[in-house]
Amino acid sequence: MSEQSMPAAIKAFVDTTNRGDSEGFVAAFSADAYLNDWGREFHGREGVASWNETDNIGKQSHFEVHGIRPGRVERQYLLTVTVSGNGYNGPGTFTFQLDVDGLISRFMIA
Repeated sequence: MSEQSMPAAIKAFVDTTNRGDSEGFVAAFSADAYLNDWGREFHGREGVASWNETDNIGKQSHFEVHGIRPGRVERQYLLTVTVSGNGYNGPGTFTFQLDVDGLISRFMIA
């Protein structure tokens, strides 16, 4: 799957992070989203906004995308990235689950 065929919400996740657009970042998630960052759990857009402030845009994170592929279940995607900024720096794989409206309903870093 090329970056051009990346689902819109995942593309927004990457692009808004790289631009430092917190409002756009949170808007890529469903109202009842679940985020898990190595066991730390966040719920809903309020939780996503909190994580974004402490661990993502709040740390000036930048994502370099290396690839995306479908996961094991429908509307699941695995995004391979290199993260840089003032927090975690290094490679990673993000797991996304999209809802029927195409928004991010689950985001996991493990």
